[in-house]
Amino acid sequence: MEHFDASLSTYFRALLGPRDTRVKGWFLLDNYIPTFVCSVIYLLIVWLGPKYMKNKQAFSCRGILVVYNLGLTLLSLYMFYELVTGVWEGKYNFFCQGTRSAGESDMKIIRVLWWYYFSKLIEFMDTFFFILRKNNHQITVLHVYHHASMLNIWWFVMNWVPCGHSYFGATLNSFIHVLMYSYYGLSSVPSMRPYLWWKKYITQGQLVQFVLTIIQTSCGVIWPCTFPLGWLYFQIGYMISLIALFTNFYIQTYNKKGASRRKEHLKGHQNGSMTAINGHTNNFASLENSVKPRKQRKD
Repeated sequence: MEHFDASLSTYFRALLGPRDTRVKGWFLLDNYIPTFVCSVIYLLIVWLGPKYMKNKQAFSCRGILVVYNLGLTLLSLYMFYELVTGVWEGKYNFFCQGTRSAGESDMKIIRVLWWYYFSKLIEFMDTFFFILRKNNHQITVLHVYHHASMLNIWWFVMNWVPCGHSYFGATLNSFIHVLMYSYYGLSSVPSMRPYLWWKKYITQGQLVQFVLTIIQTSCGVIWPCTFPLGWLYFQIGYMISLIALFTNFYIQTYNKKGASRRKEHLKGHQNGSMTAINGHTNNFASLENSVKPRKQRKD
């Protein structure tokens, strides 16, 4: 295993250049194997989990979901605040910011972005909750693609470009997470559901986030600095893939609501697809189902 890791490190160095020494020794960052193994295990659970649960009773998970959503809301709020203050203190340039030009503020950004990377591992639980609750319709290609890719992408980001221009997408995403996780947390409380009006705006915010990230990343291409251009091109390509998938979801959800049966189907698909983008557990749909005039299992 050590020989394989050494070979892998040599390959990465040849392809991407030397790693950023500021994160040497940090948890999960020294070698790629743990991140890769976690991703493989995640995909295996996605494949085998629904088969295992097929003939078993679904779990409620309602209590733990409240704690889960609240925890990720607070973590997202912390990351957003620290990123904004770090960028302000370091006088980051919106158009292009290198990875070694802001001193201690760069280290503050790096520390927060490690938590952002680690949060992508935590968010694997979104899919596991879907499986345990037998909400398999929410485990879409979009959901799995985003969850499996983000953890791996951010391992590379943290090892080669852990600050500078990398901050922008994570900052926007953390803000969206605050809104989304708080929505799903509040939706767990029946008395709060009538007051939750911003679900559609969260969806729109996702699209705006991707577009703004492409614009800001493109600024680094047009007005380059010391930040590596290859990373910027990759980010633009990845954002385009999310825009394509998410736009398809948005059209299917909000622009094709003809028949009531189709509308009900899309309502459930909407909840699952929104979580698929950023990895958010949506227990609102299941709570809605609990008030439908049909026999439900007791939690």
